Amino acid sequence: METFLKQLNEAQLAPTLQKDGAMIVIAGAGSGKTRVLTYRIAYLMHQGVDPFNILALTFTNKAAREMKSRIATIVGESEAKNLWMGTFHSVFARILRYEADRLGYPSNFTIYDTQDSQRLISSIIKELKLDKDVYKYKQIYSRISSYKNSLITVKAYFQNPELIEADAMARRPRLGDIYKEYVDRCFKAGAMDFDDLLLKTNELLTRFPDVLAKYQDRFRYILVDEYQDTNHSQYLIVRALSDRFQNICVVGDDAQSIYAFRGANINNILNFQRDYDDVKVFRLEQNYRSTKNIVNAANSIIDKNQTKLDKVVWTANEEGAKIKVNRLMTDGDEGRFVASSIFENKMQNQMHNKDFAVLYRTNAQSRAIEDALRKRDIPYRIFGGLSFYQRKEIKDVLSYLRLVINPADEEALKRIINFPPRGIGQTTIDRLIVAANGYDRSIFEILQNLNKVEINLNSGTRNKLQDFTTMIESFQVMNKSANAFELAEHVTKVTGILKEFNKDGTPEGIARMENIEELLNGMKDFVEEQKELADATGSLTEFLEDVALATDLDNEKGDIDRVSLMTIHLAKGLEFPYVYIVGLEEDLFPSAMSMNTRSELEEERRLFYVALTRAEKQAYLTYALSRYRWGKLIDSDPSRFIEEIDDEYLEILTPIEERRFNPMLDANIFGDVEPNKIRYKPAKTIRKKTEVPKKVINTPKNLKPLSQTNGNTNLFDSKLVVGNVVKHIRFGKGEVLKIEGKGADIKAEIDFENGGVKKLLLRFAKLEILS
Repeated sequence: METFLKQLNEAQLAPTLQKDGAMIVIAGAGSGKTRVLTYRIAYLMHQGVDPFNILALTFTNKAAREMKSRIATIVGESEAKNLWMGTFHSVFARILRYEADRLGYPSNFTIYDTQDSQRLISSIIKELKLDKDVYKYKQIYSRISSYKNSLITVKAYFQNPELIEADAMARRPRLGDIYKEYVDRCFKAGAMDFDDLLLKTNELLTRFPDVLAKYQDRFRYILVDEYQDTNHSQYLIVRALSDRFQNICVVGDDAQSIYAFRGANINNILNFQRDYDDVKVFRLEQNYRSTKNIVNAANSIIDKNQTKLDKVVWTANEEGAKIKVNRLMTDGDEGRFVASSIFENKMQNQMHNKDFAVLYRTNAQSRAIEDALRKRDIPYRIFGGLSFYQRKEIKDVLSYLRLVINPADEEALKRIINFPPRGIGQTTIDRLIVAANGYDRSIFEILQNLNKVEINLNSGTRNKLQDFTTMIESFQVMNKSANAFELAEHVTKVTGILKEFNKDGTPEGIARMENIEELLNGMKDFVEEQKELADATGSLTEFLEDVALATDLDNEKGDIDRVSLMTIHLAKGLEFPYVYIVGLEEDLFPSAMSMNTRSELEEERRLFYVALTRAEKQAYLTYALSRYRWGKLIDSDPSRFIEEIDDEYLEILTPIEERRFNPMLDANIFGDVEPNKIRYKPAKTIRKKTEVPKKVINTPKNLKPLSQTNGNTNLFDSKLVVGNVVKHIRFGKGEVLKIEGKGADIKAEIDFENGGVKKLLLRFAKLEILS
């Protein structure tokens, strides 16, 4: 047996040694599935399989890089480089570059990111003179994206009366026209969007049998990671490529299928055994990541789902601490608890910031956590915010580079034709767009033939446009001999971008300069890395493709000591010693938008399972009794997911309150009942005494203010005077400086320790008078 195989347990070894045929590895969380995939590829190569004949598909570039690096240590760097390994999008983009001419695209086609696509759709809506409040460009983009992932082409759309009627009913009867124009404009610009990388690969393999046969013969062994996350389009490509030899190995966990919102189809993994003959089934059920308490708690959750594959995840790790559940009054309190807990755990257990992660259902929840971490001086990093490559100044530089590679790229040209400002206004750009559409040419072709086309421009504007065109053409000449870094450095100087941000002088301008410098540093690193690869040149085309397919997580430097803040969807595949899952409230998690059907609720439960199984040593679950949502303070109830965990795995830090009912009627309409008039005395009941934190309640306007209680004046008492010391739930202690107004409009100006001077309406303020 090969030495490296001795590192595997029996369950991991069996699928690794299974060389031929269709097989599925059902892998529980933390069970070492990446190791199995890696060692299986290395074993195939040791058995004489040519790495050029192995295709391995992952969902992140980071996963592909890690696997390739591990394989390189076993079989050698040079052989590992010959593997076809990467994300679905990067591998299919590579195939499409080789075969682009079959579909009428240039081999150096541009890949539009979401922002590019949305800008183009916004332009089309404007040009078609449609109501932008009805045809919202983000919604239209999302609709078109779902069509493409469901393989509904423009032609298929217009042949489907039900789709046309559905869009008409949604008051968007022109959606099909926008879809057609969008596809035409992308084609004319020599551009594909992310969804096209899958759609066009399907088109290529369906319309050209010789191309399908070529890649079926090349990819004799196919391995797919995270198979439960594949959508219909990805499924069909994998099916087509593996059809000849049927040596396909898929690895996944149905319990971690959480991407239905972007088209992932859990049935792909549930029905795998029906798709291929004599499928071998392997199960990885030992969890190496988490403690027994965390593993057992996660099992008790996922058992509530009806749609699942059979497996029992277990661990030989220590028992570990119970999962701590904490109830807080507000989302602000929740943030402060998380920050304090991280601080204490760091001090007591000598942990690093990077050992902690805070996971939430929606990005909006990060604000309260961020505020609390900042006040504690705890450094953090938010994942899923604005990616480095989406920042304005980076997009500006990249747009120049995209135009050099592909002068037909309409979105890139519109972005930089007047940046830095060179006196080319929007009216001129609109006339160029009209001319380009009229002559059925790209805007750049119109610019190159200004003297031959009919277009209403004065001589000054013509000169400016000709200077711009000459500059881009000079970059194209340089691109033939220079590498990506040399060209980019030249472009930033000649275009005046650096000078533009330099003269800004503001901190934002300086930050933008630093970002451009960081981009150039990244390009230099890329060029150096590409020198090591057999079939790479370090060209601008390769760099731009690398950037287009990068994700926020791929750019993460592993040595940054910061607390990680991210949505649960982004946390998949990661692990941390301490995990805080916040906002466990009904209508937030599970989301109110995902409780219409059993399948939606089961996906939310799988999402919670993923969150819990990120934790190695300790998990915290928190929920707030009230939370600001859409600017309003909303009462909340604890999530059903807390109740679904077996009690033996939980440590309740604060008792879980019963569901509270807020009466909709005014109690006064029923009159008063005096104590001596009560005819029946209630029976005495014995209740378990629990500590309930004091809660400030807003008194309805029509009830009289309470009198002094325990020496504290109620906040509605008109006796509140200048000089009183009060306490506020958010701003802390403060001194009353001034009181003004009458009746319901009485206001107090208060100097708070934490919030500075605030003017509060007393009927709404949650104040406690201390002295």
